[in-house]
Amino acid sequence: MTSLAVELSGVDVLLGGRLVLESVDLEVERGEFLAIIGPNGGGKTTLFKLLLGLVRPERGTVRVLGGEPEAARGRVGYVPQFVRFDQDFPIRVLDVVRMGRLGRRRTLLPLGRNDTGAAREVLAQLKIAELADRQIGRLSGGQLQRVLIARALVLGPEILLLDEPTASLDIHSAEGFYELLKELAAQMTVILVSHDVGTVSAHVHSVACLNRRVFSHAHELSTDDLLRAYGCPIELIGHGEAPHRVLGRHPEIGA
Repeated sequence: MTSLAVELSGVDVLLGGRLVLESVDLEVERGEFLAIIGPNGGGKTTLFKLLLGLVRPERGTVRVLGGEPEAARGRVGYVPQFVRFDQDFPIRVLDVVRMGRLGRRRTLLPLGRNDTGAAREVLAQLKIAELADRQIGRLSGGQLQRVLIARALVLGPEILLLDEPTASLDIHSAEGFYELLKELAAQMTVILVSHDVGTVSAHVHSVACLNRRVFSHAHELSTDDLLRAYGCPIELIGHGEAPHRVLGRHPEIGA
């Protein structure tokens, strides 16, 4: 069994005649907690679609858990960035999580007791068991995000992909959310996309800078990495009671 959860080599992706990803090389070890950062339109969501087998490369190879992405779908959990639904739709949290069990089913048989039991277990693991019977539209942003993670976890995935998971959370909720992801990262490979560069870099094992190409994949960020990925000088500010500069000013910005 390969030690790599994800391996991309020389990958190009064309969408609508536009080169979205170019010569992407990326290796993610099993058990790694990786954040992928970069500007809007830099190909981050497209990269996730590659890993899920929803997009095929024009050139290069993509391996997920040692094989083709399509073959690994049942072993990869995914939490999308935007979830739109009718807030009044009469479905309970428990039923939303149970739907995650459909990912590996090859028949049209209805969900059963085992599926319900698995859903309740993962709700308890994420400390939201009391929400099981609540209507999905009556949740806070933080509660909904945990429910969506529960739906992704109910199959026991080996890789968890999260697209901008803290975008709708306040600072306090986001900090608690990152602590949850740290716990999950002890059990599986976790890869998240984020624009919150200053905060996310304090929680993950490594950071990859992506803007059509991977400009860096390392344990620590540098101003040069960000300059190359974003194409302009970047200054990181930490938020909280006492906002602080995470990285020093780039020479092009001035002292």
